[in-house]
Formats: sequence, C-alpha cells, structure tokens
Amino acid sequence: MTAQVDYLVVLCAATSGAGGELLGSDEEQLTRLLWQQVDVNNKKLGKINELVIESEDSDPADDVKDNDEDDVVDELAADENASGADCVFTAKSLEDALNTFHLQMTNEVNSAGAGTSVCLCTDGQLPIRQVIHPEAASKNILVPDCFYSFFDLRKEFRIHFASDLNTLDVETMLESLGIPAEVPAMCDSMRLLDPSATPPPEVAVQQVQMMAKIVLHLLSEPLCHTFSNPERVNEKFESGTCSKMEKVCDSTVIRARGLPWQSSDQDIARFFSGLNIAKGGAALCLNAQGRRNGEALVRFVSEEHRDLALQRHKHHMGNRYIEVYKATGEDFLKIAGGTSNEVASFLSREDQIIVRMRGLPFTATHEQVLAFFSPEDGLKDTCPVSGGRDGILFVRYPDGRPTGDAFVLFACDDHAQCALRKHKEILGRRYIELFKSTAAEVQQVLNRYSSTPLISVAPAPLLSVLPTVSLLPSPVIVRDCLRLRGLPYSATIEDILTFLGDFTHDVRPHGVHMVLNQQGRPSGDCFIQMTSAERAISASQQLHKHVMSCQHGPNSRYVEVFPCSAEEMGLVLMGGSLSHMHTHTHSRNRSGTGLSPPPCLSPPSYAFTPTPPILPAEAAAALYPPLGQVLLAPRPLHPGHAYYPSTAQLYMNYTAYYPSPPGSPTTVGYFPSPSTHSSPGGLMRMPGLTYNSKDIINAMQGYQTAMEPVSVLGSSLIGQAAAGEPPLVSLPGLMAKPSGHYLDLSLL
Repeated sequence: MTAQVDYLVVLCAATSGAGGELLGSDEEQLTRLLWQQVDVNNKKLGKINELVIESEDSDPADDVKDNDEDDVVDELAADENASGADCVFTAKSLEDALNTFHLQMTNEVNSAGAGTSVCLCTDGQLPIRQVIHPEAASKNILVPDCFYSFFDLRKEFRIHFASDLNTLDVETMLESLGIPAEVPAMCDSMRLLDPSATPPPEVAVQQVQMMAKIVLHLLSEPLCHTFSNPERVNEKFESGTCSKMEKVCDSTVIRARGLPWQSSDQDIARFFSGLNIAKGGAALCLNAQGRRNGEALVRFVSEEHRDLALQRHKHHMGNRYIEVYKATGEDFLKIAGGTSNEVASFLSREDQIIVRMRGLPFTATHEQVLAFFSPEDGLKDTCPVSGGRDGILFVRYPDGRPTGDAFVLFACDDHAQCALRKHKEILGRRYIELFKSTAAEVQQVLNRYSSTPLISVAPAPLLSVLPTVSLLPSPVIVRDCLRLRGLPYSATIEDILTFLGDFTHDVRPHGVHMVLNQQGRPSGDCFIQMTSAERAISASQQLHKHVMSCQHGPNSRYVEVFPCSAEEMGLVLMGGSLSHMHTHTHSRNRSGTGLSPPPCLSPPSYAFTPTPPILPAEAAAALYPPLGQVLLAPRPLHPGHAYYPSTAQLYMNYTAYYPSPPGSPTTVGYFPSPSTHSSPGGLMRMPGLTYNSKDIINAMQGYQTAMEPVSVLGSSLIGQAAAGEPPLVSLPGLMAKPSGHYLDLSLL
C-alpha cells in the first residue's frame, strides 16, 4: 500500500490479564475491543464502538438470552452502557467477535460512501501481534484479512518527533502535540499502583478518543502526514534454504525449548503467530542419533519481532509450555546452514511439504519409493510424490553409500497427511518410519552425514614425553588383519571363532579385539589379527556377508568382513573414528576398511601448533619403544593356547567419538604363563591418587622384576606429579608374581 488510505480505524484491545506494555504476555483471553473510524480525506470522526467477548469458560446455564436469530451478537443502547461507547456489541467466542468486528467495520465504511480503502491503527504492536493472532492460532480460528495490516501510531508519530518507542505512549504524544489530555483521575491512580493493570471500559473509551485526536492532528497542517506504509503480518511461513556464508544477526535469533517431538516448522510458526519469521527461519534441532531433541532455533525479520517473541516465554503449545531464550546467528547457521547444490535444488520448490523417511533398505530405489506412496493395486491410499523422481532425495555418505534416510516432497498438506498414515508400513522387508520434516532438518541431516572432520580442534596430547611417531598408514599397506562389522550385540569371542571356521587356526595369539562404545557395550565391530595377508584376504572373500549366530542369544545377523592393516587398527586404538570412508583415499573399492585416522591427526590440512616435547626425541626413544610396537605387537603365549580360552576374554575398550573422542583400552585380562617372558616396557597412568613417589614405588614393588627399576615421572620432572595431575609410572612390560600369573601393562 503506497497511497493514502481513505479510512483509519483506531483500535484498542483489552484482555482479562495484564495490560499496558505487558499486554498479551500472560496468554489471557481477549475480552474487549473498542474502535472508532477516522475519515482521512474529510478529517471526520465516526462513532465509538465496543465489542464485549464473553468468557468461553463460563457456565452456559448463566447465559439466559432469548434471541430469535442466533443469540451470537447483541446490540445494546448507548444509554444502557456505563463505558460511554456509542454502540456496544457482545459475542460468545473469539471467532464470533472477529467476524462481528469485520462486518461492522465494513458496513460503516460502505455507509460513508467516500472511499473503499481502510486500515487499522493501534497504539503499538501488542494488540495485533501479541493478542489477536496468538489466541486465534491457538484456537485454530481463521483471522479476517483486516488484521494482517495495520499502522503503528507510535512509529507514525516518530516520523515527525524523535522519541523512544519503548517509552512512547498516548499521553506523551498528546503532550508533544500540545493537545490537552483528558485522563480521569481514577486512571492516574491505577497506573501509579499497577502500570500493567487492565484499564476499566470508560478509560479504554477515552484512550480511543485520544488516539483519534492524534491521528487528526497528524493529518492536519503543518504536519500533513500520509498513512501509506502499514505494518504487515505474514499470513503463512515460507520455507527455504540458508547458506552457511549468509550473515545472520545475533539480535534476530531465539532458541525455543520443550517442543513436542512431532512438531514441525509450521507448528513453530503457529506458536509465534503474529510475528514475522524470516524465510526458512525455523530450524528444528537434532540429537546425536539424528532424532529431534525438542529444541528449535528461530530467526525473525528484525530485533523488534525477536523481543516480542521473548515475551512468549513459557507460553503453551498444546499441553506443553515452551521456553524461549536468546540465541546467536552462529547457532542458527550451525543448524540451518548448508552448502550442497543438490539440497538447494531439492528445496527450491516452494509450497511443498517435506516428509522424512527413516529405515529404508540400502537397496531402495526411486521407483520403490514412488510405488510405496502410490501403489498400483489401488487398495491403499494414494499420495503422489511431487515431481516424481525429482521429489525424492536420498541421504548418502560421502562415498555414495546409502544411510537409510530419504526426504520426499508433496504438493499439499492433504497428500502429506495421507503419506504420514503409511507410518511403519513395509517396504521390502523393513518397516519405514515417516515424519513431517522441514528444510532446515534436510540441511542438518545432510551436513551431519557429510561433515569431516568430526572435531574442529586438536585435543591435548595424552603424553608429552612420548617421541613424535607418525600414526598414518605407510604407502605400502599390508592388510593382514580383518575388520568384522555388523556383529550381533550378544556375540562373544567364541561366537567369532566359530564364525571364522577353518580360519581360526590363522588367528594370531591374542589377536581378537572387540570394540565397545562409550557406554561399555558392544558396538558391533571387531578386529582380528591374522598370520598373513593372503589368509586375511581369503577369509574376507569367503566370509563376507555370511550369517553369524550366537550361543547366548537369539540374534543372528549377516556380518561384513573387510581386510585391513595393523596400522589402520592402531589408528582406531588411538581414537580413530569408525567412519565409512578413509579421508586419505579418493576412491573406495570392496577391500576398503571403512576406517579414518584419529580426529586429532586428520585431515592434514589442519595446522596445529606443535607442543614442544619435555624430553628430547632421542632420549624418549631410548626410554620407550615405538608406539606401534607397544600397541600392535602380539604377545606370545604358551604353544598350547591357539586362541583365547573361554574363561578369559579380552575386550579392547576404546570409545567412539561422535561418535568418539580419542581413548585407550581400559580392561585387560590375566593369562597363565609357565615362565617369565620378556617384552617391552610401558606406561601406567594412575589418576586420582594422592600418594607421593615413595608410596607408589612401595605399592608396585610386588610386581617388579629384579633388574628393572620403577621410575615415577611427572610433568615437573622432579619425581612427583604436579598439583592436580595424575602421576605417570614407568613399568616393565611384564610383571611376575610368585603365583605364576602375569599382567601385561603395555596396553594401558
């Protein structure tokens, strides 16, 4: 709207709760609307109207009215009203009140006959944005078109008089214009006692009259103001994409917490109804498992709308209250920002409803997804996918393997609701989970599966005294180990050896290493050291995707078997992630291991300031063996032990960084030995101890061999650990006790 409007309708609203600057902040119902029409061209005022909305919680037995029509709207005589309004109407619900207001306003404009364009004018943003629209959205009421545009009298006044919007009110504007304010003494006393108190009806009527006088004064000379650019309320939320390179102002973002898990971006927009959310500005947050965590980041078009959103702290969405806090633009870009052209093309179609599919078979195709939603037999509901194949986006790992997730577009909400009714129906041999999704969730899921590295900074080294040792695989890789992926969670080492069959005799002593997650439970992965690369490749070719059964559980699953090298297994031992693509490999064939170096070591493009070693490399190398030898060298056993005995299982407990931070084994077993063996020494870290060096030496004397002394190292290198730092104890690799048992500490 660029031209001057013909009529302005000065509007004032009141609720059953707080008033003033806190109007609408307590979710109380709208109880009263007062308005007066202003003829802009002729500078004339119309009659004052009042609409009283009866409480919807009142007992219907108390409403005794015998109307011949519909008993919805009653018009009373002005002399029967104590507020002083010319016409008074009553309505039994908010929907009836809004329709009655629109009807009466339209009739009055038509009766004047001097023009057709009309717009509301309010004292501030609260009556429209914080009262009418939120309550109508919570009750699923359609708001008339007249409430989607309005003039803010404070902003129109500020064009001619510099002032602060936060402190500007009707009395201040009257004083600046030199108009005497006719405010009852009762109103002044109430305002002094409680500024947020709801004014009585007669005071509200006088406020409407004063606002009309201000409008007439602005229209008159010498100001000659033109009401041409009204405030707008977005009728619907626009989905869209956001680039990671986009600049997002911190003062426009909030974090909403406590959302129902099934809520969508449209539900968030409905909760913030009346406030303008930026295009694609509602981003639902996902947890580490890719599921919604009940939080969302919302970006508004301006700081003013963000501040109004903060006033809805602990307002309700259904039966849940929602917490609203400030957030930053960086937080929003982490969730909603993306760089994929494929995703941008997929989300470029407007007015589309997105549905997320989870649990798809890895072999699922576009045709199978289309047939899932639109079966040819016609026995089930048909919900066509918008755009056919182009309306389906499969989520894949960087190496192109499917993740089991996909996003599907539908042209309208009816088709999307029909699709959601297929939740947990079968595609192939798997049931499919369906959820209503958002553009930001698409970006977030794609970013999560394609992002590398998993951490952006290098962690502090575990031991500064160790010499610098390269843990990256050498150019010539000997794949004499096996990686088993997809083990049943109840699988034991005996089950693994049974699965290997004849290849059990090719397993090195102590060569089976099961991977546990950060909760100490089996992760489904296992590493096996073989006697030769030929036997490892032969085992992977013959056992790949064979089914493994468990003795102690009903689970049976097919297991993927890949050859890998001892160096690659060492990377995992030092905290390397179990990702699906080696970051230093540009192409992946069937013999790929699916391993990547530890986050602290890769990718090589990250430059970290090297930590100066406490000991020179030559001295440290003389004290300690190479790290690969400590971790990967097999420990000899008696010839009678071809593999682990059933009573002594060894679990290599290295945690998975998110998935997993670098970690080290925490549990080792005891194995019988008829004689003392010699093996390289190692380090034992003893956190939480308060002993001095003498106490530690005395405690370890029982495990000490005669020729190898025990030394205590600390970062201060004075024989004791620094304050708050666990001591490091240098121990021989093999400890002998009179009982004949030994404990190898080289893996600690």
